[in-house]
Amino acid sequence: MRAVPQFGERRSDRTYVDRPAAFGILERECKIALVHIVKTDGASWHDLPGGGVDEGETAAQGVVREFGEEAGLKVAVRSSFALADQFFINTDGDAWNNRSEFFVLDLQAEQPDLKIEEDHTLVWMEPRAAISALRHDSHAWAVAAWLRT
Repeated sequence: MRAVPQFGERRSDRTYVDRPAAFGILERECKIALVHIVKTDGASWHDLPGGGVDEGETAAQGVVREFGEEAGLKVAVRSSFALADQFFINTDGDAWNNRSEFFVLDLQAEQPDLKIEEDHTLVWMEPRAAISALRHDSHAWAVAAWLRT
């Protein structure tokens, strides 16, 4: 069994809580879906759509829900292709270790009524450009791993 890669820097002054998370790669016309997040303080970054898995939810259910909430897209899981962990501190100051599962997804429909994350905007980006643009190293690694499949 292969070890799960760990990304991010663990700061010694913080306690990181393990959090199950799920992210997806959705391809359309040789580009992949990302979300561009812009906070009220002007901070901005790109992520793969996805996030924390809710209590009682599978990772596959979580990535489907998150794609709706963040991007307004109804998706279906095709397959799981990678696991990776990422230390990070969110904008609220919470220290997490995302224990992430990455999925390949199929688009079922654009469904804007699912979107509730007002600070997230769906963008489509060429995968190699996405690798450079993504905030989390685990996301960039997952896109590179997907390109190799």
